[in-house]
Amino acid sequence: MIVSELFWNAALDDLKQGYLQEPEDYVCLLCGKKVERGIVYQEDGVFYEAARYMRLHIEQAHGSVFEYLCNLDKKITGLTDHQKTLLGYFYSRKTDPEIQKEMGIKSASTIRNHRFSLKEKERQSKVFLVMMELLKEKSQPETFLTPPKTARMVDDRYKVTQTENDKILHKLFPEGLEGHLETFSVKEKYKLIVLQQIAKRFQANNVYTEKDINQILKNVYPDFATLRRYLIEYGFLQRTPDGSRYWLNQDFDEKGDKTMDRKQELKRLYKETKTEAGVYQIRNLENQKVYIESTLNLKTINGKRFNLDTGTFPNQALQKEWKEFGEKAFAIEVLEILEIPEEGYFDVKDALKKLKEKWLNKLQPYGERGYNSHKPLARDVKL
Repeated sequence: MIVSELFWNAALDDLKQGYLQEPEDYVCLLCGKKVERGIVYQEDGVFYEAARYMRLHIEQAHGSVFEYLCNLDKKITGLTDHQKTLLGYFYSRKTDPEIQKEMGIKSASTIRNHRFSLKEKERQSKVFLVMMELLKEKSQPETFLTPPKTARMVDDRYKVTQTENDKILHKLFPEGLEGHLETFSVKEKYKLIVLQQIAKRFQANNVYTEKDINQILKNVYPDFATLRRYLIEYGFLQRTPDGSRYWLNQDFDEKGDKTMDRKQELKRLYKETKTEAGVYQIRNLENQKVYIESTLNLKTINGKRFNLDTGTFPNQALQKEWKEFGEKAFAIEVLEILEIPEEGYFDVKDALKKLKEKWLNKLQPYGERGYNSHKPLARDVKL
């Protein structure tokens, strides 16, 4: 299972809920799916606001954030299969006697010892995280500021550290960054730092007259004409040939650029992690009994092993034989992937329901032949 950079860069609270709140969308950290904010979504006749719909997506596609995390590779979680199984039992709120019975553990004190060990692991993780954060702060090398995209030639003038940049601005703007400029230095390094700071006083996508520009710059420095000329010369501002209209160079609007890059990254991530709906079976290799089910995301079917291992699978007949025969006696297999047209409206839920009914009618997984509890209503389903 591939974990995206979006997942690793997310804050702890975002990871716990499973999605990230962007300015325009909610983004699933588990698969990259986006849900546009401000839109009301309909699902099975029920209307959901965007955040609730994203939580519904996580429930349907991934089971839960906890289940998704438990199914991650040991190299990522640092947990053994035994520890994952125990955590699954704890998460499902099973009592110690119930866990003892499910796992065939003779002594109740063993469960308590496991709880204590996991608690110790939690404490150790907290200490380690704090140590790593302190290490980053202590050992982080001094970084140089990134030259603006408007720079026509990047040379030694741009070798300015954040500390040096802040020191120069504090010196030249003694009243604060929104205050007056004390002096306009002829030193190239100082000039670039000052111009880059002044350019932040202009709004992206706004069009200014020369009078507007002059008024803004007068509040910065008396010689506003010099500032205006250098802002144009260094590419921070652009203007029409007749000088009647001015605007902020979009390449300097770093926030906008980052937002666009972010959108492109999310589109790429979603495309790479695109899910497939379909029908699958859990087959008992000993007696060939099968359980048929459908899912909106076939990538999650191996997560059913987790449910079965922890005794939380909803089908009791299958759960009972899983415990009796053991995990190795079962295979989880995809029967058919739902074909979804690229264009036009398509009711995935209804099509998936029909696809499941097709396989139920074909394999008849009832009674001695399977674990499904009841037959579907009689209907003409093409096999």
